[in-house]
Amino acid sequence: MPYSRLASVSATRSLLDDFGLRAKYKLGQNFLVDDAVVGRILELAELSADEAVMEVGPGIGTLTSALLPRVAAVVAIEADEDMRGPLSVSCADYSERLALVLGDALRVAPEQVRDALGRLRGGDAARRAGDPVAGAAARAQDMPHKVVANLPYAVAAKLILRWMQDWPCVLTEVVMVQREVADRICAPVGTKEYGAYTAKLALHARVTGRFEVPRSCFLPAPHVESAVVRIDRLPAGERLAEADARGCSRLIDAAFSQRRKTLRNSLSRSGCPTADLDWALGQAGIDGSVRAETLGRDDFVRLYAALRQRTSAWPASV
Repeated sequence: MPYSRLASVSATRSLLDDFGLRAKYKLGQNFLVDDAVVGRILELAELSADEAVMEVGPGIGTLTSALLPRVAAVVAIEADEDMRGPLSVSCADYSERLALVLGDALRVAPEQVRDALGRLRGGDAARRAGDPVAGAAARAQDMPHKVVANLPYAVAAKLILRWMQDWPCVLTEVVMVQREVADRICAPVGTKEYGAYTAKLALHARVTGRFEVPRSCFLPAPHVESAVVRIDRLPAGERLAEADARGCSRLIDAAFSQRRKTLRNSLSRSGCPTADLDWALGQAGIDGSVRAETLGRDDFVRLYAALRQRTSAWPASV
Protein backbone atom coordinates (compact mmCIF):
# COMPACT_ATOMS: atom_id res chain seq x y z
CA MET A 1 0.00 0.00 0.00
CA PRO A 2 1.50 3.40 -0.94
CA TYR A 3 2.32 6.00 1.68
CA SER A 4 0.75 8.66 -0.55
CA ARG A 5 -1.58 8.00 -3.47
CA LEU A 6 -0.33 11.23 -5.06
CA ALA A 7 3.35 10.27 -5.08
CA SER A 8 3.51 9.42 -8.78
CA VAL A 9 3.75 11.41 -11.99
CA SER A 10 0.37 10.21 -13.26
CA ALA A 11 -1.55 10.94 -10.05
CA THR A 12 0.04 14.38 -9.65
CA ARG A 13 -0.69 15.37 -13.24
CA SER A 14 -4.24 14.09 -12.99
CA LEU A 15 -5.06 16.14 -9.90
CA LEU A 16 -3.44 19.27 -11.31
CA ASP A 17 -5.37 18.82 -14.55
CA ASP A 18 -8.63 18.45 -12.64
CA PHE A 19 -8.14 22.00 -11.34
CA GLY A 20 -6.47 23.42 -14.45
CA LEU A 21 -3.22 24.01 -12.58
CA ARG A 22 0.49 23.80 -13.33
CA ALA A 23 3.55 24.17 -11.14
CA LYS A 24 4.32 27.84 -10.49
CA TYR A 25 7.99 28.60 -10.99
CA LYS A 26 7.84 31.84 -8.99
CA LEU A 27 6.66 29.89 -5.94
CA GLY A 28 9.27 27.19 -6.40
CA GLN A 29 6.65 24.46 -6.84
CA ASN A 30 8.16 21.06 -7.55
CA PHE A 31 5.80 18.24 -6.59
CA LEU A 32 7.23 15.11 -4.99
CA VAL A 33 6.38 12.03 -7.09
CA ASP A 34 8.41 9.29 -5.39
CA ASP A 35 6.54 7.30 -2.76
CA ALA A 36 9.73 5.74 -1.38
CA VAL A 37 10.95 9.24 -0.46
CA VAL A 38 7.65 9.94 1.30
CA GLY A 39 8.14 6.75 3.30
CA ARG A 40 11.68 7.71 4.30
CA ILE A 41 10.49 11.15 5.45
CA LEU A 42 7.81 9.54 7.63
CA GLU A 43 10.34 7.11 9.07
CA LEU A 44 12.82 9.88 9.87
CA ALA A 45 10.09 11.96 11.51
CA GLU A 46 9.16 9.20 14.00
CA LEU A 47 5.54 10.31 14.21
CA SER A 48 3.10 9.39 16.96
CA ALA A 49 -0.67 9.21 16.71
CA ASP A 50 -1.31 11.79 19.44
CA GLU A 51 0.86 14.65 18.13
CA ALA A 52 0.31 17.62 15.85
CA VAL A 53 2.78 18.57 13.14
CA MET A 54 3.31 21.68 11.06
CA GLU A 55 3.87 21.51 7.31
CA VAL A 56 4.94 24.35 5.02
CA GLY A 57 4.24 24.23 1.32
CA PRO A 58 1.80 21.28 1.21
CA GLY A 59 1.04 21.93 -2.46
CA ILE A 60 -1.51 19.40 -3.69
CA GLY A 61 -1.15 17.34 -0.51
CA THR A 62 1.34 14.62 -1.46
CA LEU A 63 3.07 14.59 1.92
CA THR A 64 0.07 15.98 3.79
CA SER A 65 -2.13 13.03 2.85
CA ALA A 66 0.56 10.67 4.14
CA LEU A 67 0.92 12.58 7.43
CA LEU A 68 -2.77 12.84 8.29
CA PRO A 69 -3.48 9.13 9.00
CA ARG A 70 -0.43 8.99 11.28
CA VAL A 71 -0.90 12.04 13.53
CA ALA A 72 -3.65 13.82 15.46
CA ALA A 73 -3.48 17.03 13.41
CA VAL A 74 -1.57 18.81 10.66
CA VAL A 75 -1.33 22.60 10.41
CA ALA A 76 -0.36 23.30 6.79
CA ILE A 77 0.91 26.73 5.73
CA GLU A 78 0.44 27.40 2.02
CA ALA A 79 1.23 30.57 0.07
CA ASP A 80 -0.74 29.56 -3.05
CA GLU A 81 -4.50 29.88 -2.58
CA ASP A 82 -5.00 27.79 -5.74
CA MET A 83 -3.87 24.75 -3.76
CA ARG A 84 -6.96 24.89 -1.56
CA GLY A 85 -8.97 22.89 -4.12
CA PRO A 86 -6.46 20.04 -4.64
CA LEU A 87 -5.90 19.80 -0.87
CA SER A 88 -9.64 19.46 -0.27
CA VAL A 89 -9.63 16.41 -2.55
CA SER A 90 -6.36 14.74 -1.54
CA CYS A 91 -7.02 15.17 2.20
CA ALA A 92 -10.79 14.56 2.16
CA ASP A 93 -10.58 11.33 4.18
CA TYR A 94 -8.96 13.14 7.13
CA SER A 95 -10.22 16.69 6.65
CA GLU A 96 -11.12 16.94 10.35
CA ARG A 97 -7.41 16.68 11.17
CA LEU A 98 -6.19 19.36 8.74
CA ALA A 99 -5.95 23.08 9.48
CA LEU A 100 -4.92 25.18 6.48
CA VAL A 101 -3.26 28.57 7.02
CA LEU A 102 -2.95 30.62 3.83
CA GLY A 103 0.02 32.97 3.79
CA ASP A 104 3.77 33.46 3.51
CA ALA A 105 5.45 31.15 6.02
CA LEU A 106 8.05 33.82 6.81
CA ARG A 107 5.26 36.09 8.01
CA VAL A 108 3.05 33.57 9.78
CA ALA A 109 3.21 34.08 13.54
CA PRO A 110 3.08 31.30 16.14
CA GLU A 111 -0.27 32.67 17.31
CA GLN A 112 -1.79 31.97 13.90
CA VAL A 113 -0.67 28.35 14.05
CA ARG A 114 -1.88 28.00 17.63
CA ASP A 115 -5.26 29.49 16.80
CA ALA A 116 -5.68 27.29 13.73
CA LEU A 117 -4.88 24.18 15.73
CA GLY A 118 -7.11 25.35 18.57
CA ARG A 119 -10.05 25.78 16.21
CA LEU A 120 -9.38 22.34 14.78
CA ARG A 121 -9.46 20.76 18.22
CA GLY A 122 -12.50 22.73 19.25
CA GLY A 123 -10.71 24.63 21.98
CA ASP A 124 -10.06 23.69 25.59
CA ALA A 125 -12.74 23.80 28.28
CA ALA A 126 -10.49 25.50 30.82
CA ARG A 127 -9.46 28.14 28.31
CA ARG A 128 -13.08 28.83 27.39
CA ALA A 129 -13.87 29.15 31.09
CA GLY A 130 -11.30 31.95 31.35
CA ASP A 131 -8.87 30.28 33.77
CA PRO A 132 -5.57 32.08 32.92
CA VAL A 133 -3.29 29.41 34.40
CA ALA A 134 -5.04 26.43 32.87
CA GLY A 135 -5.53 28.45 29.69
CA ALA A 136 -1.78 29.05 29.34
CA ALA A 137 -1.10 25.34 29.71
CA ALA A 138 -3.75 24.56 27.13
CA ARG A 139 -2.28 27.07 24.69
CA ALA A 140 1.15 25.49 25.06
CA GLN A 141 -0.37 22.16 24.06
CA ASP A 142 -2.02 23.81 21.07
CA MET A 143 1.30 24.10 19.23
CA PRO A 144 2.97 21.54 16.96
CA HIS A 145 6.32 20.31 18.22
CA LYS A 146 7.46 18.94 14.84
CA VAL A 147 7.82 20.44 11.39
CA VAL A 148 7.64 17.92 8.55
CA ALA A 149 7.79 19.57 5.14
CA ASN A 150 9.09 19.81 1.61
CA LEU A 151 10.08 23.44 2.06
CA PRO A 152 10.03 26.15 -0.61
CA TYR A 153 13.74 26.27 -1.38
CA ALA A 154 14.01 30.06 -1.67
CA VAL A 155 13.12 30.54 2.00
CA ALA A 156 14.08 27.17 3.50
CA ALA A 157 17.27 28.26 5.27
CA LYS A 158 15.56 31.29 6.84
CA LEU A 159 12.61 29.23 8.05
CA ILE A 160 14.74 26.49 9.59
CA LEU A 161 16.80 28.94 11.66
CA ARG A 162 13.79 31.13 12.48
CA TRP A 163 11.87 28.22 14.00
CA MET A 164 14.81 27.28 16.21
CA GLN A 165 15.48 30.88 17.25
CA ASP A 166 11.95 32.19 17.70
CA TRP A 167 9.55 29.24 18.02
CA PRO A 168 10.48 27.37 21.24
CA CYS A 169 7.59 24.97 20.65
CA VAL A 170 9.41 23.44 17.67
CA LEU A 171 11.55 20.56 18.89
CA THR A 172 12.14 18.68 15.64
CA GLU A 173 12.36 19.66 11.97
CA VAL A 174 12.33 17.03 9.21
CA VAL A 175 12.62 19.09 6.05
CA MET A 176 13.42 18.74 2.37
CA VAL A 177 15.86 21.42 1.21
CA GLN A 178 18.28 22.16 -1.59
CA ARG A 179 21.39 20.02 -1.20
CA GLU A 180 23.66 23.06 -0.79
CA VAL A 181 21.51 24.22 2.14
CA ALA A 182 21.72 20.75 3.68
CA ASP A 183 25.49 20.90 3.29
CA ARG A 184 25.58 24.19 5.20
CA ILE A 185 23.33 22.80 7.93
CA CYS A 186 25.46 19.68 8.35
CA ALA A 187 28.90 21.23 7.74
CA PRO A 188 31.71 20.22 10.11
CA VAL A 189 33.84 22.96 11.65
CA GLY A 190 36.67 24.05 9.37
CA THR A 191 35.09 23.12 6.04
CA LYS A 192 34.25 25.60 3.29
CA GLU A 193 30.50 25.00 3.83
CA TYR A 194 30.77 25.89 7.53
CA GLY A 195 29.83 29.48 8.25
CA ALA A 196 27.79 31.83 10.40
CA TYR A 197 24.54 30.05 9.53
CA THR A 198 25.87 26.67 10.66
CA ALA A 199 27.28 28.07 13.88
CA LYS A 200 24.08 29.98 14.75
CA LEU A 201 21.90 26.93 14.12
CA ALA A 202 24.21 24.88 16.34
CA LEU A 203 23.40 27.20 19.26
CA HIS A 204 19.91 25.70 19.27
CA ALA A 205 19.95 22.29 17.60
CA ARG A 206 21.91 19.42 16.10
CA VAL A 207 21.47 17.36 12.94
CA THR A 208 20.36 13.78 13.66
CA GLY A 209 19.60 12.45 10.18
CA ARG A 210 19.99 13.07 6.45
CA PHE A 211 19.34 11.41 3.09
CA GLU A 212 19.69 12.56 -0.50
CA VAL A 213 16.83 13.02 -2.97
CA PRO A 214 17.59 13.11 -6.73
CA ARG A 215 15.94 15.50 -9.18
CA SER A 216 13.99 12.67 -10.79
CA CYS A 217 11.79 12.46 -7.69
CA PHE A 218 9.97 15.69 -8.58
CA LEU A 219 7.55 17.04 -11.16
CA PRO A 220 8.81 19.20 -12.74
CA ALA A 221 12.40 18.20 -12.05
CA PRO A 222 14.23 21.07 -10.32
CA HIS A 223 17.60 22.39 -11.46
CA VAL A 224 19.20 21.44 -8.13
CA GLU A 225 19.70 18.30 -6.08
CA SER A 226 17.84 17.93 -2.80
CA ALA A 227 18.23 16.36 0.62
CA VAL A 228 16.08 15.68 3.66
CA VAL A 229 17.57 16.56 7.05
CA ARG A 230 16.35 16.00 10.56
CA ILE A 231 17.25 18.69 13.09
CA ASP A 232 16.51 18.28 16.81
CA ARG A 233 16.51 21.04 19.40
CA LEU A 234 19.21 20.63 22.04
CA PRO A 235 18.16 19.11 25.38
CA ALA A 236 17.10 21.64 28.01
CA GLY A 237 20.38 21.34 29.90
CA GLU A 238 22.41 22.33 26.83
CA ARG A 239 20.33 25.32 25.72
CA LEU A 240 21.34 28.93 26.22
CA ALA A 241 19.01 31.48 27.74
CA GLU A 242 17.18 33.40 25.02
CA ALA A 243 19.12 36.63 25.58
CA ASP A 244 22.45 34.78 25.54
CA ALA A 245 21.53 32.92 22.36
CA ARG A 246 20.72 36.18 20.59
CA GLY A 247 23.88 37.84 21.84
CA CYS A 248 26.01 34.87 20.82
CA SER A 249 24.37 34.91 17.37
CA ARG A 250 25.45 38.53 16.95
CA LEU A 251 28.96 37.57 18.02
CA ILE A 252 29.00 34.84 15.36
CA ASP A 253 27.83 37.29 12.69
CA ALA A 254 30.62 39.66 13.67
CA ALA A 255 33.21 36.89 13.67
CA PHE A 256 32.26 35.83 10.13
CA SER A 257 31.76 39.38 8.82
CA GLN A 258 35.23 39.25 7.24
CA ARG A 259 35.72 35.55 6.74
CA ARG A 260 39.30 35.69 5.41
CA LYS A 261 40.56 37.81 8.30
CA THR A 262 41.62 36.55 11.70
CA LEU A 263 39.07 36.30 14.46
CA ARG A 264 40.70 39.14 16.37
CA ASN A 265 40.66 41.47 13.36
CA SER A 266 37.06 40.66 12.46
CA LEU A 267 35.80 41.29 15.97
CA SER A 268 37.88 44.44 16.42
CA ARG A 269 36.55 45.87 13.16
CA SER A 270 33.02 45.10 14.36
CA GLY A 271 33.46 47.43 17.31
CA CYS A 272 34.64 45.22 20.14
CA PRO A 273 37.08 47.11 22.43
CA THR A 274 40.54 45.64 21.79
CA ALA A 275 41.50 45.33 25.45
CA ASP A 276 38.25 43.54 26.29
CA LEU A 277 38.63 41.26 23.28
CA ASP A 278 42.18 40.23 24.13
CA TRP A 279 41.18 39.53 27.73
CA ALA A 280 38.16 37.47 26.64
CA LEU A 281 40.15 35.46 24.09
CA GLY A 282 42.62 34.56 26.83
CA GLN A 283 39.84 33.62 29.25
CA ALA A 284 38.17 31.44 26.62
CA GLY A 285 41.46 29.80 25.61
CA ILE A 286 41.09 30.86 21.98
CA ASP A 287 43.92 32.02 19.72
CA GLY A 288 42.87 35.32 18.16
CA SER A 289 44.95 34.63 15.04
CA VAL A 290 42.65 31.82 13.87
CA ARG A 291 39.68 32.35 11.56
CA ALA A 292 36.08 32.11 12.65
CA GLU A 293 35.52 28.93 10.62
CA THR A 294 37.77 27.01 13.03
CA LEU A 295 35.51 27.71 16.03
CA GLY A 296 32.67 25.42 17.02
CA ARG A 297 29.57 26.07 19.09
CA ASP A 298 31.27 25.65 22.47
CA ASP A 299 34.08 28.01 21.45
CA PHE A 300 31.65 30.78 20.56
CA VAL A 301 29.67 30.23 23.76
CA ARG A 302 32.83 30.48 25.90
CA LEU A 303 34.01 33.59 24.09
CA TYR A 304 30.62 35.26 24.41
CA ALA A 305 30.47 34.48 28.14
CA ALA A 306 33.95 35.94 28.65
CA LEU A 307 33.16 39.09 26.66
CA ARG A 308 30.00 39.72 28.65
CA GLN A 309 32.10 39.86 31.80
CA ARG A 310 34.00 42.84 30.41
CA THR A 311 31.53 44.75 28.26
CA SER A 312 27.78 45.10 28.19
CA ALA A 313 27.71 47.31 25.08
CA TRP A 314 29.02 44.63 22.74
CA PRO A 315 27.91 42.50 20.97
CA ALA A 316 24.42 43.65 21.95
CA SER A 317 24.72 46.59 19.56
CA VAL A 318 26.31 44.70 16.64
